[in-house]
Amino acid sequence: MKFRELSIEGAWEITPQQHGDPRGLFMEWYRFDALAEVAGHPLRMAQANLSVSAKDVVRGIHFADVPPGQAKYVSCVRGAVLDVIVDIRVGSPTFGRWEFVRLDDVDRRSVYISEGLGHGFCALTDDATLSYVCSETYNPTGEHAVHPLDPDLAIEWPAEVPQLSARDEAAPTLAQALETGLLPKYDECLKFRRSLSGQ
Repeated sequence: MKFRELSIEGAWEITPQQHGDPRGLFMEWYRFDALAEVAGHPLRMAQANLSVSAKDVVRGIHFADVPPGQAKYVSCVRGAVLDVIVDIRVGSPTFGRWEFVRLDDVDRRSVYISEGLGHGFCALTDDATLSYVCSETYNPTGEHAVHPLDPDLAIEWPAEVPQLSARDEAAPTLAQALETGLLPKYDECLKFRRSLSGQ
């Protein structure tokens, strides 16, 4: 598998090597040792989720308090999504920047998103199915969202009419989340990640 670090520090795109023949295909979808080498520490696999979305559904931008945060290893096992990573870490040199990666059931790429980064996606097909491996279990009191249609973020969602959940519709803008102290701090995220590697 090949790892490509994205422009937002702490996020990687992973492209597997697929081995196919007339019977089907085989690939390594996840390697803890390869991920640990690039991320600086192994991913603690605490919870695995499956998400199924109709076309034009937008989910996110979601994030968790740091510490402990919630790192995610995200793959699309059916259909296609535009996966979006947003740097919401206060003090980061790329604060407010976003980047997207197409995840689908053809190239079968994944993304790894470190603790403290925001995550969302737009379903490009019906029944788009995402698999998440998460470093921490779900904690409703420590989970937050930034409005995915925040005009200051100006994320270019590929949906004419994005379909949002009530929770995401009511989420604050990035500026509002910053003003209320909801966002993680860049230095605290780095400190926590260093602690995972034993430094």
